[in-house]
Amino acid sequence: MTQAPARPQSGSTFESLNPATGEVVGTHPVQTAEEVQAAVARAREEAAWWGGLSFGERKTHLNAWKTSMTQRLPELAELMRLEMGKPVGDAMLEAGLAMEHVSWAAGHAGRVLGRRRVSPGLMMVNQSASVAFKPLGVVGVIGPWNYPVFTPLGSVAYALAAGNAVVFKPSEHTPGVGAWMVQAFQDAVGRPVLQLVTGLGATGAALCRAGVDKVAFTGSTATGKKVMAACAETLTPVVIEAGGKDSVIVDADADVEAAADAALWGACSNAGQTCIGVERVYVHEKVYDEFLSTITAKAAVLRADRDGKIGPITMPSQVGVIRSHVQDALDHGGRAVVGGIDAVGERFVQPTILVDVPEDSLAVQEETFGPTMTIAKVRTMDEAIEKTNATRYGLGNTVFSKVNGMAIAERVRSGMSAVNGVISFAGIPSLPFGGVGDSGFGRIHGPEGLKEFTYAKAIARQRFKPMINLTSFDRTAKADKQLAQVIGLLHGRAKKR
Repeated sequence: MTQAPARPQSGSTFESLNPATGEVVGTHPVQTAEEVQAAVARAREEAAWWGGLSFGERKTHLNAWKTSMTQRLPELAELMRLEMGKPVGDAMLEAGLAMEHVSWAAGHAGRVLGRRRVSPGLMMVNQSASVAFKPLGVVGVIGPWNYPVFTPLGSVAYALAAGNAVVFKPSEHTPGVGAWMVQAFQDAVGRPVLQLVTGLGATGAALCRAGVDKVAFTGSTATGKKVMAACAETLTPVVIEAGGKDSVIVDADADVEAAADAALWGACSNAGQTCIGVERVYVHEKVYDEFLSTITAKAAVLRADRDGKIGPITMPSQVGVIRSHVQDALDHGGRAVVGGIDAVGERFVQPTILVDVPEDSLAVQEETFGPTMTIAKVRTMDEAIEKTNATRYGLGNTVFSKVNGMAIAERVRSGMSAVNGVISFAGIPSLPFGGVGDSGFGRIHGPEGLKEFTYAKAIARQRFKPMINLTSFDRTAKADKQLAQVIGLLHGRAKKR
């Protein structure tokens, strides 16, 4: 099931390809700037209707959409396999987690965003104060290819639940997946509140300039900067979820077997093409040898191929990046205990574990986005934290420790951490998702993710006339003296602890 947008005026099209075989999966239009603007205009009309619904009414529609997609998950998973390359089981897991987020956003929007009373304070005790969070109008979402369902729905579903219409541009590598989800929405809801535009980078740039009220972008840091620059032309606010260089920290008291298993999955699942995937591991010297032998034994039996647990590299240009990072590590004294430069093929990259890699190498400092990792021995957790924090990224992180996991996680400069599990924070709908530094800013998921697509509307309502009218030119000298006395009583004395 795919949606076929109107053929663009230019007549240009592009093809989505199966990364495992190079075969054509589908052909899609390259939509022009004019057509993008038309989609935004249609969304603007729908926003008036959608934003006027109650939270309960929107919940009903969003749950109908979720049900429609869930009933056809095998179909969606197969399309994900064809366009993106991930094994069907992994595609089902991704889609299932995405449905959890749709359900949470739909069910909690009213509680998070609805009008609530706040204290007016003693100075304004005659006022009733309240705040609610109103939809922005139309939100543009530019989605990635590596998690073509889970990641964009983290913006799309939350923006919709908040009362916005959405114009969604999926990645040019997975346009069919995006079209499938948009058509499922229109089939379930019967109104084009969720619009689709397809194309290459120019189409995404056109969406940034098309008059939407906010843009949510997921992708590389470099592209995120371009999105910000385009949005700056019209003061369009943005949410940027960019790259990561996440670490696993393994303490001396860690469950080494569990840590090795999690680190390997975090590094190699989705062929390593995960912004919150494991790229660096710092292991306490007391358990380093045990950890290394455990993880190398596990990695040695993993294979990346058409029928394996690891799929192909989706974006052909990324193969060169992976190769350059591995080569740079080896050139600077690193060793490959699993895989190596010969593990980087034309479409598939075999698991690669590098040790003795300098901290200033590409494999440690830059996002690799492949099934590789560096493992380093550290003397203390202080050293592990210092090295973890010594990159320009700050997205996610994992800590394995039986006693000090929370204390270590608190000191890591990242938007999210997991303790004794890997990437678990992404599957919890009530937790915000996002990073710091070159990993971006703003949040999706959770209450923060709902509020991200709204503006706060504050209302103060006078309940009774004040004893001293402060907002009048008729205020007397006596009133000023009384005001000074009140301020002194309220704030003139230091409070004892």
